[in-house]
Amino acid sequence: LSRERYWGTPLPIWRCESCGGFECIGSVSELKGKRGVKGIDGLKELHRPYVDGVSFECEKCGGRMVRVSEVIDCWFDSGAMPFAQWHYPFENKTLLEDGRFPADYICEAIDQTRGWFYSLHAISTLLLKRPSYKNVLCLGHILDEKGEKMSKSKGNVVDPWLIFEKYGADPLRWYFLTSGPPESSRRFSVKEIEKIIRGFLSTLWNVYSFFVMYANIDKFEPEGFREPENELDIWIISELNILIRKVRERMESYDPSGAARLIEGFVDKLSNWYVRRSRRRFWKSERDEDKRSAYMTLYTCLVELSKILAPLLPFISEEIYKNLTGEESVHLADFPEPVFIEDEELVHDMNIAIKVCELGRSIRSREGIKIRQPLPKLFIKTGVEAYRKAVRRLSQVILDELNIKELELVQDMPDVPYEGEEIKVGISKDITPELKMEGLARELVRRIQNMRKKAGLDIVDRIRIYFEGDEELEEVMEKERGYISQETLSVNIEKGIPEGDLFTEVQRIDGKEMRIGIRKVSQ
Repeated sequence: LSRERYWGTPLPIWRCESCGGFECIGSVSELKGKRGVKGIDGLKELHRPYVDGVSFECEKCGGRMVRVSEVIDCWFDSGAMPFAQWHYPFENKTLLEDGRFPADYICEAIDQTRGWFYSLHAISTLLLKRPSYKNVLCLGHILDEKGEKMSKSKGNVVDPWLIFEKYGADPLRWYFLTSGPPESSRRFSVKEIEKIIRGFLSTLWNVYSFFVMYANIDKFEPEGFREPENELDIWIISELNILIRKVRERMESYDPSGAARLIEGFVDKLSNWYVRRSRRRFWKSERDEDKRSAYMTLYTCLVELSKILAPLLPFISEEIYKNLTGEESVHLADFPEPVFIEDEELVHDMNIAIKVCELGRSIRSREGIKIRQPLPKLFIKTGVEAYRKAVRRLSQVILDELNIKELELVQDMPDVPYEGEEIKVGISKDITPELKMEGLARELVRRIQNMRKKAGLDIVDRIRIYFEGDEELEEVMEKERGYISQETLSVNIEKGIPEGDLFTEVQRIDGKEMRIGIRKVSQ
């Protein structure tokens, strides 16, 4: 209990200089009431050296009682915290009944098992025969890249302020949340911080930036959420509702790491499925109900997501929330409730569709067929009726995603490349001249879009396209000019490269060359 120190809480024990008797004092008022007390008047505080000047008469022999020199071990201070911070029992007499005690949880590193965790438990048990906390979040130690304990003598200590200044606080928070169970020791690596920035945080920010860019172009104003009719909108709102419900469950069970991983999964679906599958709804010029629904759905997802992220990514969530809502702070908003639609069947079916598309893309990659090249037929074999039903329901979504013209559910897989077990997915590689031309048109669109970026054009700028080169590529430009014009915001496509202010590049596609020039159309 005691330590031979100067700084600390003085041990409240007085010893008689004559008979050696001891007495423990429980309060200032008790000390003031002692017979023959001296040094109490004008006492500034109860720490050394002031309290050392207080003495009183020994009740046994009349000798002088002086305080022993020791101070209380600091672990006793930390263990007494639940009571001492409220000056209990001298004040806050309802502490044990009004919800402030015991604490919902405490959080510290593994070394506190024999320190703070124990002293809290021991003192509370001694006084009240009950614990002072309900839950413990125990954290493992942070090691260096090689798995060694950080030490100044070894020179392997990482200065957190350098990490904050270079990468920000939120990436570091997310690293600690997602790099492993909180109770496990983990190796700290700057490379892992950079991976989080390139991965999850960039994905989240890109979705937010995509929305802001198109919302500003269309001058979108949120009008209040209405239940959507588009299946993609219903699906992502259902996923959002599931996320809110499950994150609340994880947080209420003191599992922030599990909550963070759920959020990562949702952001991946939001970016790589919902936004990608909905891009044309934002691009199109008509401001119809379908476009408004896409905007309102993505807006709702981002606002609610910022609230979910607020305890975990306080700075990024604040930036997103304040810019989208105009409100003072996300940290003044209530945590979301699962009050949105939740179509469990659609969520199940969409997950099957996503799995089918993953298998289809894998086959394309293995066979060396780019996604821009249309293919004639997709074959799907499965004995699970729920899977067949999902495929039939979302067949057009699957075909659009895989750039395939027709889908067939089969009992036996034909002699085509395929992948999968419970669901087998196969593709026909019979590329007709028409399909090849369509694939070349898509490739030309991609090249022209890249030229727009290099030329520094805004996404709403209209252009003229000029071309000359290989006969086959020229034929594609002529026959697919409607599609190419629509995709590249071109008002005209002309053969021949004129003189003047053009941005030009030579494009090489399948061993063929074409020189393409683009010029911004004056508004």
